[in-house]
Amino acid sequence: MFTGLVEGFGVIVGLTPMAEGLRLWVKTSFPATELALGESVAIAGACLTVVALEAPRADFEVSPETLACTTFPLKKVGDRVNLERALRIGDRLGGHLVTGHVDGVGVVREFRPGPAHIQIKFELPAALGRFVIEKGSIAVDGVSLTVNACTGNAFTVNVIPHTARETTLASLKVGDRVNLETDIIGKYVARLLGKDGPQDGGITSELLAKHGFL
Repeated sequence: MFTGLVEGFGVIVGLTPMAEGLRLWVKTSFPATELALGESVAIAGACLTVVALEAPRADFEVSPETLACTTFPLKKVGDRVNLERALRIGDRLGGHLVTGHVDGVGVVREFRPGPAHIQIKFELPAALGRFVIEKGSIAVDGVSLTVNACTGNAFTVNVIPHTARETTLASLKVGDRVNLETDIIGKYVARLLGKDGPQDGGITSELLAKHGFL
């Protein structure tokens, strides 16, 4: 589990196709010696497992499922990626609950630098639209952001200067693709209402009682 508060940049120093999946070598911004084999690290928002350590780099294996759902097939040596180590019990939850299980790939449709922030508009897969709400949370390449507006299959965020400096978001361009993870709480609520709720999606006293809320 992660928070979407990026700890630093990593640089991809190696990419090796495997029989199934991909081997990814990342030079970390924090000492690789602080990591342990089997540990989870969010790389560009995707939860990956450390499979080898050779300071200053850590090696990860990307499964076929992860390749199918993320931007890793587009990555190349020299690319920077956002890094976050897993949340520890007792840590402050400054962003929102992020699992590192990417839902799909979004596309940058507008990029507008301003004097105090950068406004970015993303298009997301149609199936994810119902999980994105105004003032809700979303992870973009592993960065926890607040949705300022959403219409149809698009949403807009504002990136403050600190986030722009500490993440890869400031280097995005129109047409670039990013990993998206929608809010896990919203997905569970949608699943509950979609399966057991009334046809109009409303919440009734019967539905609440059935699931133990009354």
